[in-house]
Amino acid sequence: MADLPLEQLHVPVLVEEVLNNLIWSTSGTYVDATFGRGGHTRAILEALGENARVIALDRDPEAVSAGEDLARKSDRLTVCHACFSDLSRCLADLGIEEVAGILMDLGVSSPQLDEAERGFSFMADGPLDMRMDPGSGFSAAQWLNTAAEAEIAGALREFGEERHARRIARGIIAARPLSRTAELADVVAQAIPRAARNKHPATRTFQAVRMVVNAEAEELKQGLVAAFDLLEVGGRLAVISFQSLEDRVVKQTFRKWSRPEPMPRRLPVRHESLETPGREVAGPIRASAQEVDRNPRARSALLRVIEKRVMEKS
Repeated sequence: MADLPLEQLHVPVLVEEVLNNLIWSTSGTYVDATFGRGGHTRAILEALGENARVIALDRDPEAVSAGEDLARKSDRLTVCHACFSDLSRCLADLGIEEVAGILMDLGVSSPQLDEAERGFSFMADGPLDMRMDPGSGFSAAQWLNTAAEAEIAGALREFGEERHARRIARGIIAARPLSRTAELADVVAQAIPRAARNKHPATRTFQAVRMVVNAEAEELKQGLVAAFDLLEVGGRLAVISFQSLEDRVVKQTFRKWSRPEPMPRRLPVRHESLETPGREVAGPIRASAQEVDRNPRARSALLRVIEKRVMEKS
């Protein structure tokens, strides 16, 4: 795996679907807010004209390094070390006020999962870290070893939709201090009844802990608002999610922007005549069976796209 080129370590999902629904002008400025290893960025660059530009963001220093390598080969690409909540600042620093399109590919990337030292996966033992940016914030071990039982249980329920959250939290408290991913996976396996295990018993717990460590829920909410505000009229925001919690936030946010508030009956205003700032143009789009065969990670991917509309001034 380590001998493969960086761009082959992470296979981007729904590439054609992203290009078909995100790019409406081949001469604009586009943002890939989750560079990863650049699969989507490369495809967007290839689809755009010579005068177009791509700004790529990532909070992972390794991804930023890969992006900078690509930027040295293309003067149409600029890379920023930033998370979703820094999107507005990043573009302002570059003198960019609005863009034609923004892509957000949520969740954890394959290189992060495959590298045991990052601590994202229960499939191989490694330090219990899980930070997308190892140089900032607190690690998974620091949080799990200091948080109260109720806080841990609440996070497992909210971000992992884990039915056995209290039992797992109790087991974590009893096993502290934890420092390795294998230790956490063992605690979860012992806490969950065998009859209740569908997939790996630690899947939901690792997802929840990762989301806490990286503040992913708040980052997503802030990122969606910042991205939509930065779109020019006609610009599009495309979001790929991989789990129901994230997709629910994206779906509800897009509906709020694209559907008017319900009106009381008998008012002299038709519900459908009310203006909205956005228009849903695609989604939910799933990967084809052929893509899932080539890349099993695409199985859970969902793409939604919204377009910014003209709002008439009253």
